[in-house]
Formats: sequence, C-alpha cells, structure tokens
Amino acid sequence: MNVYRLLIKLLILSLVLVFGLFVSGCSNDKGKTDMSEASDMPDFVKDAPVRVKEAYQYAMDHPDELAKYPCYCGCGNMGHQSNLSCFIKPENFGFESHAAGCGICVDIAQDVMRLKGEGQSSPQIRTYIDAKYSAFGPSTDTPFPTE
Repeated sequence: MNVYRLLIKLLILSLVLVFGLFVSGCSNDKGKTDMSEASDMPDFVKDAPVRVKEAYQYAMDHPDELAKYPCYCGCGNMGHQSNLSCFIKPENFGFESHAAGCGICVDIAQDVMRLKGEGQSSPQIRTYIDAKYSAFGPSTDTPFPTE
C-alpha cells in the first residue's frame, strides 16, 4: 500500500515538473532588447553585477539612444557629454570603466532601456530622467532630444 502512495506522489511530482518546464519555455520576450554578447565586454564588465552588464550591453548596442540623455553623477567635469560617455569613450569607441562603479550611470541606462521598451518617446524619457535624477548633482551638457 505504501508503494502505491509513493508511486502516486512521484507521478504527481513528475507532472508538476513537466508542466513547469513547459510553461517556462513559453515565456514572452515582449520588451526585450537584443543585446551584445557578454564575451565582447572587458573584464571589468564581465565581473560586474548583472545590471551593470546589461547597461554596458545596451550602451554598446544603442549608443545613439543613450547619447540623448544626460548623466547626473557629476561626470561632466571628466569631459562626459551624455550618459553614453559613462560607458563608451567617444574618442576611440573603447569602454569607459566609470559606469562600472557608478550606480547613477547604470540606473539612468536601465531606466532608458526600460522606458524605451515600454514605447516611450525620447523627449518623454528625457523628462523622466531629468525629474528623477536632477537632485543628485549637475548634469552633463546634453541637448534635449527632439524626436
């Protein structure tokens, strides 16, 4: 009798696991952005938390988008012109290590990525970024986007 109970429990557990695998394979990728491979990144990015890696990947794949938004971490005195400058060096298109250690830079890039995925326009995103981050410090001298 105990053998039958054990078999029934195993059968139920197996069905639950199979159902879970089936459901997880049917995920919705709406709002996801194609990203570069992490293998293309320098070690300081590869060793960073996931949010930092995602931000660097987004900067690499969407430089024109991140160039539309200022950074508010005070990096303007380093010659940065926009949030993109925190990730990519404008003079040689190499990786800038600054954002790997700056939560504000990463948070701005993450917000841009999320809001763009939600269908927000560049002016709407800029207004959001300015409102959310302007209290943190002076912004880079980034023109307001027109499109």
